[in-house]
Amino acid sequence: MSAVPTRLARPAAPARPARSPQPAAAHRPGVVRRPAGIRPGTTGPVAARRPGTAVAPGRRAPGATAAAVLIAAAASGISGPSLALPVAAHALHVPTGSAAWLMTAYGLGLLLGTPVLSGTAGRRGPGALIRAGAALVALGAAIVLAAPSALLPLAAGRAVEAAGAAGLTVAAFRIAGRDRTGRSTGLVAIGNAAGGTLGLFVGAGAAQLLGWRAALVMPLLALAVLPAALRSAGRDDTAWAGATGGRFRDALPLGLLRRAAFRRPALLMLAIATVNFALVYGAPRRVAALTGWAALPTGAVVAAVSLGGALLSWQLVRFAPALGTGRVRLLLAAGSLAAAGAAALAPWPAVVLLGSGLSALVTAGGQGVLTGAAVGGLAPERRGGAIGLFNLAFPAGVAAGPVLAGFADQTVQFLY
Repeated sequence: MSAVPTRLARPAAPARPARSPQPAAAHRPGVVRRPAGIRPGTTGPVAARRPGTAVAPGRRAPGATAAAVLIAAAASGISGPSLALPVAAHALHVPTGSAAWLMTAYGLGLLLGTPVLSGTAGRRGPGALIRAGAALVALGAAIVLAAPSALLPLAAGRAVEAAGAAGLTVAAFRIAGRDRTGRSTGLVAIGNAAGGTLGLFVGAGAAQLLGWRAALVMPLLALAVLPAALRSAGRDDTAWAGATGGRFRDALPLGLLRRAAFRRPALLMLAIATVNFALVYGAPRRVAALTGWAALPTGAVVAAVSLGGALLSWQLVRFAPALGTGRVRLLLAAGSLAAAGAAALAPWPAVVLLGSGLSALVTAGGQGVLTGAAVGGLAPERRGGAIGLFNLAFPAGVAAGPVLAGFADQTVQFLY
């Protein structure tokens, strides 16, 4: 009797292969099947990630540190010439106010380069943006170093250099944008602020050691971190191309300006950036006038104070979710106004330095927090273009800040 069930059970054996043709999606609930090459704890191989794919909660986006260093080097070009402007003006036989166009041209280059590179190289992802940006930085620096001692060609070279730096900036924020928590974006924003502040000291030192033109080509420092940045960014090119659909208009989705949730943080960022870069141009000169210090020690002190403010902004980014959007925006606006008042009106160098540090804190924290607020709620495929559009507020402030400071110099004696 025992042999009969055994023989009857054998015909059921061939039914086992019928389970194998089932698609992989039909696995048992709770069982996760990973294709080869995917590490536990990841969402997939890097090459297969789609733009905007979030990383695991509590973890920074891969490559966020390299992106922060890259953007710091690119941002050093914003403030690098500030303390070298008097020497440059003397060499160019123009007033110092006219030499400030070397800084304004950089802001205009950022403003133009952001949409152009986002809509061309940016269609293929952060890696392509980094390569195109690095090429333009090198070209612009070559123009600056080879141009005759005339304001127009030097300003043109600075604009080309800035267009390349714009590509590096957008690429850095796209890399950080993989992190939905905003921490990576905050880290990159701090790198942006740190580069802009340290550029004061590094630019003053470069001008003293190598000549004033060296202060105009500080973004060349970004070339030193290209290998690390490309390792983390260049692997997403295929995915980004599919997400953008290869359309130039996707680089700047202007329709977002009708969206109050985007428009309000963007306008606040524009105001904060304008005040900050007015102080980047004006505060070091006020400190030098009030103390009698030379360019190098002035740059060292102002850069140290501003860097401290930029680093403290991490606490603002960290506690922003607990504070709430409304309170954070109020703090940012009040902090920017207080910084402008302290740096513009105080007769004591310590208070001017405090205003400069506070402005750096507000700008770095604001860029980190407001970027996340502006693109929050958007579909992943729209975030790249939204970040590019939002970031236009920053170069607009770079361009407008020195003009504002120069206007204040002539009307209310903002600079002494």
